[in-house]
Amino acid sequence: MISACSTLLLAATLAAGLVPAAAADAAGRITGIGGVFVTSKDPQALAAWYRDVLGIALEPWGGAALRYDAPGHPPAAIWGPFPAGTEYFAPSTREFMINFAVDDLDAFIAVIEAKGVKILGRMDDATGRFAWIADPDGTKIELWQPPAGEAGTTP
Repeated sequence: MISACSTLLLAATLAAGLVPAAAADAAGRITGIGGVFVTSKDPQALAAWYRDVLGIALEPWGGAALRYDAPGHPPAAIWGPFPAGTEYFAPSTREFMINFAVDDLDAFIAVIEAKGVKILGRMDDATGRFAWIADPDGTKIELWQPPAGEAGTTP
């Protein structure tokens, strides 16, 4: 069974080379995701959780800079709308979900489970391996390991 997010990842993979070069070079266009910003009742505690539990290095300004060209990371970030009322983000009540690419899902899960993180679910399909967790504010986080040999391609 392919999930809605997997369908978006697959669609992005199929679309990756279909944009004419002239359109890609035109001025006045979106070039990528510049950031994901969230509200929190306790932003410092939330940032510390992402640092201490997920291992995301924080910058002096309090957030993180996750590079597209990190070793093993796909060179694209996916943006995709879901219908209102989707159950895909459950149990979160937030209107968004964060997907983080990982190099080794099993190893990463072992690290975060040792830190007390509950795994909400897991799934493997043609677009990769997935697991879901929630941050302290209840935001659902999707962990995604691209299929072997595809880490350097569009997800």
